[in-house]
Amino acid sequence: MQKEDCFYLGKIVSKYSFKGEVLVKLDTDDPEIYENMESVFISLGNNLVPFFILRCRLHKSNLLRIDFEEVKNESDADRIMRCDLYLPLTMLPKLTGNKFYYHEVIGFSVLDDVHGDIGVIEGVNDTTSQALFEIKKGDKQLLIPINDEIIKKVDRQGKTISVTTPEGLVDLYLS
Repeated sequence: MQKEDCFYLGKIVSKYSFKGEVLVKLDTDDPEIYENMESVFISLGNNLVPFFILRCRLHKSNLLRIDFEEVKNESDADRIMRCDLYLPLTMLPKLTGNKFYYHEVIGFSVLDDVHGDIGVIEGVNDTTSQALFEIKKGDKQLLIPINDEIIKKVDRQGKTISVTTPEGLVDLYLS
């Protein structure tokens, strides 16, 4: 399994018991959907290694307490401490309407109310406080904020996203 075929689930942040249980900080809005997993991939070095789960349950808000088959003591737990957890993209819950995963809209055309086709989404920059579509139009790159006020419709069949951009934003890039 390759990282590009997976999504980031969370990070092992601490040991829970001397029997090797660990706590994972999940990167999700719905932690409860991951309570009954059978396995995960743990990033060890440059590899994703499958780990099988004996038991996992929510521990406080967004922490998941996991008892792995292969981790039987504190020493085993130390070896996977601060490692990232991944699941195959096929295990992502399906989103509908105007909700989407960033990876799923790469290649979608963006249609603006005023300017029409303003380009194709090449990526998403989520390292800033406001996530941005990175849109390519000819030799120009546009950065459009991702938020509910701007995104009007996501058409998965037609691979388009309809937007209403703030006045002057598109002109800033295309003029």
